[in-house]
Amino acid sequence: QVQLVESGGGLVQPGGSLRLSCVGSGSTFSIYSMGWYRQAPGKQRELVAGISSVGITNYGDSVKGRFTISRDNAKNTVYLQMNSLKPEDTAVYYCNARLTLAQNYWGQGTQVTVSS
Repeated sequence: QVQLVESGGGLVQPGGSLRLSCVGSGSTFSIYSMGWYRQAPGKQRELVAGISSVGITNYGDSVKGRFTISRDNAKNTVYLQMNSLKPEDTAVYYCNARLTLAQNYWGQGTQVTVSS
């Protein structure tokens, strides 16, 4: 089982930047596909960005060109660099680790609020 702890959320003005971090437990972190999802009030959880065990990345259409996902397996950590933030990026951001349908884990979430 993998335990995930997110950090780095907060309040930022439109156009600003934040970097989220997610630290995972266990010695098998590197074999998991990792992802960042978000959920805004009244909306479904959506994929923000994903990174495979070999570093292949994919992004949601609304964040392409603004967000960057990366991972440091030596630190059991995945990052989400968020630039040019918009009010519509406001949501709770969740870290996900997935190996199989049964081995699919979530962090507790971190709030990101973009407002002036």
